Amino acid sequence: MLVLAGILPDFKLQSDNGDSSTRIAITAALGAGAFGLLSALVWPLLVRALLLVPALVLGLLTFFLNGSVLLLALRLIPDGRGDANAETAVVVAAVMSAVASATGGALAVRDDDAYRRRLYRLADRRRRRAEGPYGPSTPGLLFLQLDGVGHEVLTDAVREGLMPTVARWLGAAPGPGGAAGPAATHRLVPWRTDWSSQTGASQLAILHGSNHDVPAFRWYEKDTGEVMVSNRPASAAELQRRAVARTGDPGLLADGGASRGNLFGGGADQLALVLSVAARRGRRNRSRAGYFAYFSDPANAVRTALSFVAEVGRELAESTRARLRRRRPRVRRGGLYPLIRAFATVVERDVVVAAVIGDMLAGRAAVYADLVAYDEVAHHSGPTSGDARKVLRRLDRSLALIEQVADHAPRPYRIVLLSDHGQSPGETFRARYGLTLADLVRAGSGLPVPRRAGRTHSGAEARSAVRAALRRPVEEGAGEHHPRRHAEPVVLASGNLGLVSFPDVPHRMTREEIDRRHPALLTTLANHPGIGFLLVRSAEHGALVLGARGAEIRLDGDLAGPEGLGPLADFGPGAADAVRRTDSFPHTADIMVNSWYDPQDGEVLAFEEQIGSHGGLGGAQSLPFLLAPLALSPAVEDGGELVGAEAVHAVLRRWREEEHGRAPAPAAAPVAPAAPVDIRRPDSGRPTAFTVADHAAPDKTH
Repeated sequence: MLVLAGILPDFKLQSDNGDSSTRIAITAALGAGAFGLLSALVWPLLVRALLLVPALVLGLLTFFLNGSVLLLALRLIPDGRGDANAETAVVVAAVMSAVASATGGALAVRDDDAYRRRLYRLADRRRRRAEGPYGPSTPGLLFLQLDGVGHEVLTDAVREGLMPTVARWLGAAPGPGGAAGPAATHRLVPWRTDWSSQTGASQLAILHGSNHDVPAFRWYEKDTGEVMVSNRPASAAELQRRAVARTGDPGLLADGGASRGNLFGGGADQLALVLSVAARRGRRNRSRAGYFAYFSDPANAVRTALSFVAEVGRELAESTRARLRRRRPRVRRGGLYPLIRAFATVVERDVVVAAVIGDMLAGRAAVYADLVAYDEVAHHSGPTSGDARKVLRRLDRSLALIEQVADHAPRPYRIVLLSDHGQSPGETFRARYGLTLADLVRAGSGLPVPRRAGRTHSGAEARSAVRAALRRPVEEGAGEHHPRRHAEPVVLASGNLGLVSFPDVPHRMTREEIDRRHPALLTTLANHPGIGFLLVRSAEHGALVLGARGAEIRLDGDLAGPEGLGPLADFGPGAADAVRRTDSFPHTADIMVNSWYDPQDGEVLAFEEQIGSHGGLGGAQSLPFLLAPLALSPAVEDGGELVGAEAVHAVLRRWREEEHGRAPAPAAAPVAPAAPVDIRRPDSGRPTAFTVADHAAPDKTH
């Protein structure tokens, strides 16, 4: 405070007549003491009163609230010796809190004994406050979801040294002097997502055991006339209700669990930052309690706020650099995106990690937490970009911190790391062809399209196909007759998966009905070079997959061999089963559209403005990972493959039952036999830098 008073002209600690150095020091001590006391007493009340304010705004208000507390502290100094204007008070308060936080953190990190004593005190306090069956008699399970981190991205990060904590768990970290490191404590297996490779479908099934009737991230439901969006609070609450009704089970986290930073609650008693309860009003909404628990400490609040500002600056600099160097592919990263990125990579990460640490110190039986930082950055910078790699490094540091705290928890914890999907690179559909999927659907339906889309090669081809199908002259004339317009189709995008629905038809339209209404639409879509395949339902032949040049397969027919798979051949052997399952959903769209996929480069074309996308079939997006301690039973038997998020739920539930000393229940979703999993990169043939151990490990916490 003395230093700031000497630097800032509008901040004083002496009377107008001047004071001695001793008197000024006493005034500074009184001001600092009053500021610290008010921060401890008033700050938690301010944060609780502001819980109704959106979290992003709350983080930005930190500076101004701290400044207000400092102004009040200066008013308490006798004889009016302390004074500052509002702008200066904000700066002084921020610097004081940041310095106090940094000093305390440095002392705690350097003094291991002091750090351990502090953790033990926190653990003891949590144990006294804990309610319910959180005793330390059995190991707890900590499920940490790295949103969007695919199996290949994880193995590459381990090999390149970006994630030393994960490398050590896998026995891939080198020892001192280049010697062999410690033995592996975890085993790594990939798993395959459903057709809808996105958080809404995967996390709903992982936490609640079912993602039935979730065809995409967003879809149109004809019976209600509503568009369901997985990350919309009302939709998340409804999806959770449907899953619980279908399974008859509250979820994976029932019986002493906690859900942190997720879309769904999983049946947990303790909820923080959970979207499915965010729409609640009043005392029933406990989702924002995590923000109060974190921001009630002013040092935490200022540290996170400063990191937030730094992250915004980092994004502005990186996006400017990408634009100046004309990197391709590239999407626009302006507007609110720098703030959204900073919230996901700083605020949400800090709050979720703090909540998980609190859960461990309270001894909760099971915790599931989602860290979304990588997924958000990879969408706009690319899955293997330098930006995304830096996020992986920071996430590994968060894992190391959680692992440290687990050693001081009142019960042992087994840390399970998993992801809900991966991401596939590639430019956007619009960037490559100059029009969106909605433009192409409108052109193929004979509806007007924007002038920019009509001038493109794809738009011109679509209009020509419509005129040919309707037997009209090829030349366009001012007096050309237009057909009677039906209700316009609803076109939605979920990564590289598109959905086309006709809202004026109450049922799912058949191929025959679509051809009668829009004779050129299916041909236009199937033959477009940016589209891999379509799913439609035929009144005569059932589920059909359509491809270019008239390719067509029946999903209930013989699909043996590449020829039998037709347009699905490039998408892998599990593609047909995934598409067939989605066809059975009540709310599957009239036309399901999956983008083109290059099996050599692993690229797809997103129908959204993303250069790292997920949501459909094709490439790394469909291959996330499951990393679990060797002390737990293997996720799959030798030669088996983990297919579908519901199968992952069965594995996690089995582990919970094993840790509680109960006999595991039969798996809800059988594990499909398959060839042994090869975790090498398909384009390199190089083995991973670590081996997956199968021997039993000591009964250790991690």
